[in-house]
Amino acid sequence: MRQIVGFIAGAMCGAVVGAVAALLLAPASGPELRQQVRTRVDDLLAEGRQAAEDRRAELEAQLAALKRPAG
Repeated sequence: MRQIVGFIAGAMCGAVVGAVAALLLAPASGPELRQQVRTRVDDLLAEGRQAAEDRRAELEAQLAALKRPAG
């Protein structure tokens, strides 16, 4: 029984220490962190869309060049 109580007390102390460490070492508050992540994801999506548009234009130009009659 003592071992169980000791284990539970140790686990609770560990959880408290872990929670305090997480709060102290967190790079930003919850809302700030979510906003940073959202901004980064939006930037990455915009870059991906731009790269796809650029590649599409490049491929369409190549296709048009291939369709032109030789001469």
